[in-house]
Amino acid sequence: MSRRASLFLLPLIYAGYISLGLPDGTLGVAWPRMHVDLAQPLKAAGWLMVVGTLLSAVSSFSSGPILRRFTTGPVVFVSCLLTGGALVLTSQTPSFAWLVLAAVPLGLGAGAVDAALNGYVARHYTGRQMNWLHACWGIGATSGPLLITQFLATSHGWRGGYLLIGGLQLTLATVFALTLRLWDAGPAAPTGPDHANAGAAAAARLHPAHSEAGWLSAGLFLLYVAAEGSAGLWATSILVVGRGLPQAEAGVCTSLFYAAITGGRIATGFVVDRWGNRRLVTGGALLALLGVLLFSQAHSTPFAAAALVVTGLGMAPIFPGLMHEAPRRFRPEAVFTIIGRQSGAACLGAAIFPAAAGWLGEAVSLDAIPWAIALGTAVLLIGIRRLDRIS
Repeated sequence: MSRRASLFLLPLIYAGYISLGLPDGTLGVAWPRMHVDLAQPLKAAGWLMVVGTLLSAVSSFSSGPILRRFTTGPVVFVSCLLTGGALVLTSQTPSFAWLVLAAVPLGLGAGAVDAALNGYVARHYTGRQMNWLHACWGIGATSGPLLITQFLATSHGWRGGYLLIGGLQLTLATVFALTLRLWDAGPAAPTGPDHANAGAAAAARLHPAHSEAGWLSAGLFLLYVAAEGSAGLWATSILVVGRGLPQAEAGVCTSLFYAAITGGRIATGFVVDRWGNRRLVTGGALLALLGVLLFSQAHSTPFAAAALVVTGLGMAPIFPGLMHEAPRRFRPEAVFTIIGRQSGAACLGAAIFPAAAGWLGEAVSLDAIPWAIALGTAVLLIGIRRLDRIS
């Protein structure tokens, strides 16, 4: 592939990851209104997360054979088509059953495009670009709640917001369809210091996929996404229903959480080569734990916004940093298995724990959710330190 084509493809990859993030933060903002319109209990949002993210996990775990047969470009195109159609269906849903139905293509599409783009960037681009790829998810996850918040203040409501986001996804799918040939060759594999280190690690015959480190690395992704997903889904409900803050202000707080993740990942891209993934991941987990503890005591909009910003900044380097460490920890033949396992475990974390947090909020109180997230973040920190010691 020519350098010009390679440079043109990278913005498309980033756009694909923005589209992946767009729906992720919307349900938490829209649900306080949606559950009333659809006559559902507050905890029903957890079922939507279970369906969508379990299907994302299935799609991620199956991505290897699918990508080998159909290649990255067509998989990304079809995935974007599925998610766009699912969001349009969400905007038109007459009942909760139709909302669950829409979660099926949304989950399948999201899981496939996540694994496809992570694998493609890992093979063809640098660690800095990997961090910025995940920053693009944050751009989408920040923009989605803002769009929904704006539409909730109009007569179009959450339905209009989902219709717009679905239309944007379908437009992007059209762009992918018109540029499929760009994916065929792909840019040359990078040869920078990150990949030199990966080669040295492989030469030292580090861990196979079926090892303590291999399974622990997947467990860390489960824990991380459990914490991030629970915070993103329930922050608005905690602030609105549990603490009496206005809907619009609480929606902005949730958007600031995702904005902090985005900004943190952009900044990480500039310093990761100098400071190292492991130092940033450990420091991020500590900062995230502090932020969640602050949020547990936040009963005003400024305090809540500040706590969520601290939490988001802490979470920012964890996912891409752990993902980018895979070639340093594992044998070359194990790396793609590990990446697929990590993506699938992340989906399972998103499926199980936000729903469990909703049940906890229903059974105890919404204020119990931040304490559960803090506990999970503490366990995550312990696991990160263990993985660093053994690999």
